[in-house]
Amino acid sequence: MKDYQLFINGEWTESTTGERASIYSPIDESQVGTTAMGVEADAENALKAAEAAQKEWKKWPARKRAELMRKFAAEIRANKSRLAELLTREQGKIISLAEIEVEVTATFIEYACDWARQFEGDIVQSDNENEHIYIHKIPRGVVVAITAWNFPLALAGRKIGPALVAGNSIVVKPTQETPLATLELGDIANKVGLPKGLLNIVTGSGRVLGNALVASPITKMVTMTGSTPAGQQIFKTASENLTHVQLELGGKAPAIVFADADIDEAVAATFHSRWDNCGQVCTCNERMYVHEDIYDKFMEKFIAKTKEIKLGNPLERDVEMGPKVNASELTHMEHLVQKSLEEGATVAIGGKKPEGAQFEKGHWFEPTILENVTQDMTIVHEESFGPILPVIKFNDFDQVIEWANECEYGLAAMVFTQNYKNIAKLTDELEFGEIYINRGHGEQHQGFHNGYKKSGSGGEDGKYGFEQYLEKKTFYVKY
Repeated sequence: MKDYQLFINGEWTESTTGERASIYSPIDESQVGTTAMGVEADAENALKAAEAAQKEWKKWPARKRAELMRKFAAEIRANKSRLAELLTREQGKIISLAEIEVEVTATFIEYACDWARQFEGDIVQSDNENEHIYIHKIPRGVVVAITAWNFPLALAGRKIGPALVAGNSIVVKPTQETPLATLELGDIANKVGLPKGLLNIVTGSGRVLGNALVASPITKMVTMTGSTPAGQQIFKTASENLTHVQLELGGKAPAIVFADADIDEAVAATFHSRWDNCGQVCTCNERMYVHEDIYDKFMEKFIAKTKEIKLGNPLERDVEMGPKVNASELTHMEHLVQKSLEEGATVAIGGKKPEGAQFEKGHWFEPTILENVTQDMTIVHEESFGPILPVIKFNDFDQVIEWANECEYGLAAMVFTQNYKNIAKLTDELEFGEIYINRGHGEQHQGFHNGYKKSGSGGEDGKYGFEQYLEKKTFYVKY
């Protein structure tokens, strides 16, 4: 166990109040660390340090910034085993997925480094004689990054990389549930020689510390991954200073399996897209629509495969699913199942906390499949963000598209069909920012991770995500 402080201006410092919070493992509820509870004064100190550091950092050539950030990414990778174990202990994900997360954290940063020579401005024709119009792309300034508990380290890397390569400085506020692996980035930053103040990592409550970071006039951009209610509050707070906001919020991704789908391929893809990380993925298969002609065959295979999932200590290599992240999330699972039963659904598998001595402590819930589900049920519309899957039978193309779109979220969707006409029509009509055809969820760095409706705004990754971290300045030059 380690007691973490705030990382401000390249130094570890206690919070202004001295208040601390304990972090408990969802595996067995043992204490895995403590963190400082920063308040408004700490937010101001971090932002001022970032503001001072950015004035010099923005003068560095982008290529030089990228060279240093590649060293930062390499050092993250060099600490893979240690960081992965810490991730598993604090979040509950299986160790193999934690190792992937550390690797992805490094590759997020390395991908941002690839943009060092590629972001460009424009020269535009003027309507006036003897005049040139130059549009430059410049760093925004101080970026505040607020991350979620499901992939805390990867989400930090996803934001730190483009922010710093673009010439900004950053203050990262990890979620209070899983802040430890992210805090380890402070020592890594110092080891590779990142200028002091460029990367700051502060912990505390969203209502106090988070609000202060977002509300400050020093902050020029807020990038946040988390729940829709939290994102809405950030949007309102940032509006006071008209601060640029980038949000990746909730999701309720539909997976639609048509009669002509490759059943084995669809089963495998929808399987990992529901149960990965105990269902705690924004783009997970949250509701599944299966055509009536293949429903029985598909579900027989899907249920059989689900029954084989091994729950247990996620540090053990043969375990395939760990616990939910905390007690309130577990209560939410129990509520959703009970509500579904009251509304007429039936439990095909799971539906409760697993039995056995190893599950007496921790926040465990069985992989749960609900059948006899109808479109009007709560479980079809409320995000579960856990190992519960409602399945609906359909027989009409237009009807299933209407059902899929009948949702306040619009982050991701999955479709399985061999009919190209259906694919073309679906891509036009599905109201989601990220659509996976004949494969499960999992975006790539060069794509664009963008949500519609209440799933967010701004987007991340690729060309369009990198440009979120840049402002434009236009020069009219008369000669």
